[in-house]
Amino acid sequence: MRELTYYIGATIDGYIAGPGGEFDRLPIEPDLSAHINALRPETIPTAFREPLGIADAPNRLYDTVIMGKGTYLPGLESGNPSPYSHLKQYVFSSMLDPALAPDVTFVAEDALKTVRELKRQEGQGIWLCGGGKLAAALVEEIDEIVLKRYPVVLGGGLPLFDGPYAPLRLDLVENLTFDSGMSLQTYRAR
Repeated sequence: MRELTYYIGATIDGYIAGPGGEFDRLPIEPDLSAHINALRPETIPTAFREPLGIADAPNRLYDTVIMGKGTYLPGLESGNPSPYSHLKQYVFSSMLDPALAPDVTFVAEDALKTVRELKRQEGQGIWLCGGGKLAAALVEEIDEIVLKRYPVVLGGGLPLFDGPYAPLRLDLVENLTFDSGMSLQTYRAR
């Protein structure tokens, strides 16, 4: 069975973006960036892979990426309707036109059902790259959370999980810290 990993960046106070989806206050420092490029090159958007020298890097952990509309829109608005063309891409939205990108699968129905079907298919892992509402809808299917922790406090914004009160106990299995103040924490579902 394939696993679903919620691999995301968040501030110390648990926000993945500002109230309007802003992420310009969430810098990825060079030391963390080097680590990501080496161990999770498939999580770098296709447009940035060549400038970073990883255009031909193989997908190490994931062959599929899923995201909500809010996570997808910044790429679309900057002229990139297929942000992760090196992965199978699924965008959960009932409002976006599937004609926007032929190599992106737009899903309007139940995200939980779709993810359960994806997990039963052969392949590498599935990366949930955002957002908070989708993560809350899929919380019972998340096997692992890998959290890039920014040493920043926003005081408000889009939360890591944006849904009903539903406690979930996790085990911290790795906690890497970097000289820049960034950390990378890996949690596994019990």
